[in-house]
Amino acid sequence: MTAMTNRRFRIVWAMCAIAAVALAQGRGGRGGPQVVVTPDHADWQYAPGENVTFSIKVVKDGAPVTGQTIDWAVGPEWSEDRQPLASGTLTTEAEDATVSAGTLRVPGFLRLTATIPPEGGGFPVRGVGTAGFSPEKIKPLAVEPADFDQFWQDGKDALAKVPISPQRTPFPDKTTETVNAYQVSFQTVKGAGGRGGSRLFGILTEPKQEGKYPALLRVPGAGVYGVSGIWKESYDNAIVLSIGIHGVPLNLETSVYQNLGAGPLDTYWGFNLDNKDLYYYRRVYLGCLRAVDYLASLPNWDGKTIVVVGGSQGGALAIVTAALDSRVKALGAFHPALADITAYASGRVGGWPELFRNPANRTKEKLETASYYDVVNFARRVKAPGIYSWGYNDETCMPTSTYAAYNTITAPKTLTLQLETGHFILPEQSERVNAWIREVLKTGQAPEAK
Repeated sequence: MTAMTNRRFRIVWAMCAIAAVALAQGRGGRGGPQVVVTPDHADWQYAPGENVTFSIKVVKDGAPVTGQTIDWAVGPEWSEDRQPLASGTLTTEAEDATVSAGTLRVPGFLRLTATIPPEGGGFPVRGVGTAGFSPEKIKPLAVEPADFDQFWQDGKDALAKVPISPQRTPFPDKTTETVNAYQVSFQTVKGAGGRGGSRLFGILTEPKQEGKYPALLRVPGAGVYGVSGIWKESYDNAIVLSIGIHGVPLNLETSVYQNLGAGPLDTYWGFNLDNKDLYYYRRVYLGCLRAVDYLASLPNWDGKTIVVVGGSQGGALAIVTAALDSRVKALGAFHPALADITAYASGRVGGWPELFRNPANRTKEKLETASYYDVVNFARRVKAPGIYSWGYNDETCMPTSTYAAYNTITAPKTLTLQLETGHFILPEQSERVNAWIREVLKTGQAPEAK
């Protein structure tokens, strides 16, 4: 785990709107130059053995910049020795500069990084472009434990012994003319082996008009935050529950979450990684199931439709929840994390949180624990239809890892790519997924897979 990764995940969701404007390739920057890198196939896809050529251009205020020095390097998303396959320096001219980057012989991704060197104490300006080589054929490297199903059945049995004990208090800030809002909490298992109970907190909105409604569960991306970090829009015709995962009320001062994230919950994703019964995500995964329990207990739930959606860590939690709970009828996952996380030990890039990028972390106990929590092993068990979305330029949840999970799913599935995106979500990308989810909530049926 690098310090850069840690910082990136503390701010990624709060900065999502800014990143979508400032980082999206071909969309203009904020006054400074922008480096745009593009593979020579319109769909950014190639057959193994097929050569790819990247074009590089620098744009400022919508106009191309000539005479600009660019440092470039090309290679796979990650390699053990951190060495690129090729690198060099070029100068932009009137036309796009090009780099013949070669090929891959196996399914995967080849990425070119182009950087304007810093000048006068400033920061480098960087752009990436990524070519996919038969990504639909990427196979996961994650090992599935023989007792995987029994382990999670034991967890569900432990959860069933903990009373829900729900609580709710009005949340006027999110109440509107058509929906009531509440901060809610309910009991789930404790982190240490599931004995007893601890509380999970969320924000619930439900229509004021009497009736029976479908339910949407929003599961959060990585980090520690309050309402502003988890709550999205409410729906007039659906119950919406947005949960946190750390057992902390969601209406505290922002400084509380900042201090927790920088202190006792810093790098929580590695806590107790050497013990599958005590690992931090055990409580988190089972807490998502308890959130489904809570939604199913509401008297105004329609008794039929529960959808779960999230991005990054939340994308992982959406897949896990759907895999473990048949009451979930559909799911949406943006760039899911925690996928093929042990692949580093086999010489290939793994998913966030990069637990095994450092060889010193690859102990037998930690690798074994990770196999019980790897999204790949849950993806195999998903039966609900789903919609999935990511970009090829994601440098946090690398596309090799997300495809490794996606390719194992046998349930009806739709993949909507936003090729140029990194670890953020563009408005049109979000709208495509949300339109799919709204259709499920409205009709109780997922649109036909594409």
